[in-house]
Amino acid sequence: MVAADFAVITNPARASRTPERGFIRPALEHFYSQDHIFEITAPGHLEGGDVMEVDGTYYVGLSARTNWEGFEQFKAIAAQFNHPALAVPVHDFLHLKTGTTYLGDGKLLVTGEFVNHPAFANFTQLVVPAEEAYAVNCINTGNGVIMPAGFPVVKQLLEDHGFPVFEAAMSEFEKIDGGLTCLSLRFTAH
Repeated sequence: MVAADFAVITNPARASRTPERGFIRPALEHFYSQDHIFEITAPGHLEGGDVMEVDGTYYVGLSARTNWEGFEQFKAIAAQFNHPALAVPVHDFLHLKTGTTYLGDGKLLVTGEFVNHPAFANFTQLVVPAEEAYAVNCINTGNGVIMPAGFPVVKQLLEDHGFPVFEAAMSEFEKIDGGLTCLSLRFTAH
């Protein structure tokens, strides 16, 4: 998980993903000083798909992949940089960003359990129907929204709210629960 001012090497809940941790630190060291790189450690688990940044506040999903201890460790790290972190229980999705994604301008794509969720009451919610729920996992690049191809309702919803849309073929990644945000690290290098 990377932010403008710090990076966190997550601790995935699945043991098969543990080797990723060793590969990411050398890459991060090209962009962050040692005192701005942190690690989530056992018994804490945190996965990037459960961390959604909204204008300096972090919403962290408590899911099957991110536990309370992982959240508490992340919250303490974010606090060092004056960023609040709020826990959001996730019951029906793999990760928080499987059910909601921040688009900017106070707008969230939401589906399922996150429609009218109290944690997101202050946002304009763009509600995605269940049959197009996979398309909630989008990326706003600042020049438009990259979304999975083949979801016409979500595409129209985004366009109706003024977002230029760029579609990406994601069908093979969808088969293994992979989303656009899972396949990218986006940050501004200093």
